[in-house]
Amino acid sequence: WAGILVAMIISMILVGLLGVLIQRVAYVPMLSAPRLSILITALAVSMVLYNFVMASTSGEYRAFPVDLGYEGVEFGNVFITYTQIILVSSTAILMMVLHFFISRTMLGKAMRAIAIDQDACRLMGINVKSIIALTFFVGSALACAAGVMAGVYYGSIHFFMGFLIGLKAFTAAVIGGIGSIPGAVLGGLILGLLEAFGTQLPFIGSEWKDVFAFGILIVLLLFKPTGLLGKTEIERM
Repeated sequence: WAGILVAMIISMILVGLLGVLIQRVAYVPMLSAPRLSILITALAVSMVLYNFVMASTSGEYRAFPVDLGYEGVEFGNVFITYTQIILVSSTAILMMVLHFFISRTMLGKAMRAIAIDQDACRLMGINVKSIIALTFFVGSALACAAGVMAGVYYGSIHFFMGFLIGLKAFTAAVIGGIGSIPGAVLGGLILGLLEAFGTQLPFIGSEWKDVFAFGILIVLLLFKPTGLLGKTEIERM
């Protein structure tokens, strides 16, 4: 576990710096561009990264050997390994640190302010480019931590492994409410429970769990578009 922790910290720093580099190259020239253009740029960058890693690994799965064993605790018919407990606990710690950073620090408040009005932030003396670069660093570092945890849990890594994970992360954020970190955590828990519940329904096997989960997402958006903890924002013109 000490080796995994060191590897995670080093990887988070390196991937965070990569995120800052991508922001400087691909996003700084588009700060004033429409959001649709920025979204298309994000898709293009993801495709470049996917294909670069695919070419580097020949598109093959790579082993992620950790040799942590399968010891754990048993609650009735449920068996939970110590690895699962540590991964969930680590995720909870990262989310609490992120929530404190975003809601309690000056840098976090600057991030939230820039998300609302960049021009007003410039007038208040906030270095918009630096704060956006910090946001990319934090986001990339957390994505790296998720990748390391996935490698530890599954025992292998693949160049396209982040696609479905990222899609489900976005789904969890939508379920909980975009912009709410506690909502994203709640959405992730609900999504996992729905997938586990869906596999136990008649005529719905494990191969249909993603369809069941995203179907629930569509139903939720029809009745509560802001998510469970999201708030309706009123914009005055």
